[in-house]
Amino acid sequence: MTPVDNDALAESFLLHLSTERRLSANTLESYGADLRRFVEFLESAGIDARSFTRGNFLAYLTSLREGGLSARSASRHVSALRSFFRFLVREGRLAASPIAEVRAPKLGRPLPKYLTVSQVSALLAAPDRQRATPEGIRDKAMLTLMYASGLRASEVVTLRLENVDPDAGFLRVFGKGSKERVVPVAEAALSALKEYIEEARPGFLKKRASNALFLSRLGRPITRQTLWNRIRYWALAAGIEERISPHVLRHSFAGHLLAGGADLRAVQAMLGHADIATTQIYTHVTPDRLREIHRRHHPRG
Repeated sequence: MTPVDNDALAESFLLHLSTERRLSANTLESYGADLRRFVEFLESAGIDARSFTRGNFLAYLTSLREGGLSARSASRHVSALRSFFRFLVREGRLAASPIAEVRAPKLGRPLPKYLTVSQVSALLAAPDRQRATPEGIRDKAMLTLMYASGLRASEVVTLRLENVDPDAGFLRVFGKGSKERVVPVAEAALSALKEYIEEARPGFLKKRASNALFLSRLGRPITRQTLWNRIRYWALAAGIEERISPHVLRHSFAGHLLAGGADLRAVQAMLGHADIATTQIYTHVTPDRLREIHRRHHPRG
């Protein structure tokens, strides 16, 4: 077998993921990081990817564990390599995948991290101290909207003015896979949005033309990184020490709705989940809800 450049095989696979499967930038970055680590292992062991064996694979897994990789990350590596070798088979570089029968270990899905109702109240109230500033008005609108509608970070930063219908009380959101869904918006969020659009957004435009809803100081669409930073800033201002991400607000939206008795299918539609099993993880019972159920229904409550 003529020696082959392992890096070239990996790059061909990543190009396939980008151009043919059209995976997101974040997913491509994860695949790229896993493949670079795998290629480093191949090079250090003097192994051609086309002659890789199941024994080599076990040695690789051992090296990952010894390197301190978590079980979840190791499982992701297994999935990435299975896809990589399937690609080599389809391209005629291999007759069969050496790890075709290997399955990534099943991992217990952790309960989603969420805020209590009082923590959410403190977080949404935090920008009130800076209501006189455009940033305070904008951030109040973003935070209130995220909790009111359960939006993903990517959905927030890509919202456009025409997606908002204040009179109808709905948003048109483009989620994963560019799938459109209609999301109801609470009155408090509509009020905060109206104030932002009328009072603060014109100052961000700086004579630019933009249909993006949430803008940065430079008049450009706000980035995911800025959104993360602003949530972290206001969480600390509200006295919330644990690290808060945009997804924590989404988790809180779903968890609080279900704890309040909302229908699971309705929450699934609002979140834009294709599979209801994804929504079911939010059906955890909070301690307060558990006590209330006990008080109402136990015969000696």
